[in-house]
Amino acid sequence: MLLFSLAGCGGGSGSVSVGGGTTTPPIDPAPSNPHVLASGLQAPWSIAFLDATPLVSERGTARILAVGVGGTLTPIATIAGVSGSGEGGLLGIAVRDGYLYAYFTASDGNRIERYPLTGAGAAARLGAAQLLLGGIPSRSNHNGGRLAFGPDGMLYASTGDAGTGSRSQDLGSLAGKILRMTPDGRVPADNPFVGSYVYSYGHRNVQGLAWAADGSMYASEFGENTWDELNLIKAGGNYGWPEVEGKAGNAKYIDPLQQWPTSAASPSGIAVSGGNLYIANLRGERLRKVPLSATGSATEFYVKQYGRLRDVVVAPDGRLYILTNNTDGRGTPQTGDDRILSVPLL
Repeated sequence: MLLFSLAGCGGGSGSVSVGGGTTTPPIDPAPSNPHVLASGLQAPWSIAFLDATPLVSERGTARILAVGVGGTLTPIATIAGVSGSGEGGLLGIAVRDGYLYAYFTASDGNRIERYPLTGAGAAARLGAAQLLLGGIPSRSNHNGGRLAFGPDGMLYASTGDAGTGSRSQDLGSLAGKILRMTPDGRVPADNPFVGSYVYSYGHRNVQGLAWAADGSMYASEFGENTWDELNLIKAGGNYGWPEVEGKAGNAKYIDPLQQWPTSAASPSGIAVSGGNLYIANLRGERLRKVPLSATGSATEFYVKQYGRLRDVVVAPDGRLYILTNNTDGRGTPQTGDDRILSVPLL
C-alpha cells in the first residue's frame, strides 16, 4: 500500500502542497473489486445491522429497508413525521438491544427517536416511536445526522450548525455539536457540561463517528470552502467553527488530525477496523484509509469510480460495506445506483 501525508496540505482538487510545489497524491494501484450487494436504492444515507441483516435508511422516502440474500430490498418501516428537504430527511440509524434508533428532520427541527424491534431480517417490524430528543435546529443543509453507540454504551449523535455558525460556539444550542445520551435519552451524569447533552462543540457539520479499540473517538467534519477535517474527539473539546476552519494552531481550539481541500473530500460516514480508519467521501468520490498509528497519512481507493460515497461500515462478516449516494440530486447516477458495495478490508 502507498501512504501519503495530507496533514497541513493545500492545493487544488486532490492535490497536496509539498515544499512549495504541488503533487497529486498516489492512489492504491490495485484495490479489491467491489461486489454489488444491493442496488436500486433511493438516496440512501446510513447502514446499520440487525444481527447479520443490513438495514438502510433512505433520506427522501423515509423508508428503512432490509437487505436480503441476492440483494433483495424489503421495506420494513416508513418513519412517520419526516419532512426534510435538501440535506434533511431520514438520516442516521443505529440498532441496539432490541431497538432501532433514527435521526431525522421533522417539521419542528431534527429529532432522535427509537422504536422497539420485533422479528428478524425482512420480517422485522418497528413498534411505536419513542422521542428521545427533539428541537435540534434544522435547515435544508448542515443537519449532521450520524448516530452511533460508543464503547461506553452511550448513544452519540452529530448535529450541524443548520446554516448559522454562531450556534456551534453556543453551549445552550444543540446545533454544531456531538451529543451524548443514555439509550433512553437521558443526559449522562458524567457528560462534560452538567445537565447538557453536549459532548463536544465548535463543529460545522459532523457526519461520521467511530471508535478505535483503545476507546479513542474520531469524527469526520465538513468544512466550508477550504478544509474538511478528521478529528480526535475529546470530552468538552472546542473544535473551532466558525472562528477557524482546519488547523489554526490556537490553544483555544483542538486542531484536526488531518485536513483535505473540500474539493477532494466532503467526508461522511467513517468506520474503524484492523488498526485503520475508513472514510467515505461525497464530493471527493473516494474511500480513504487512515492508519491509526499515523493519522496524518492516508491511502485513497476507488477515486471517481463509484461516484459519491455516503457511508462505510464494518459488516458482521468482517468486510467493508460502502454506500453510494448518487441519486440525491448532486451526483451523476450510474446504472444500478444507488448501491451497497462489499469489499474485503483494504
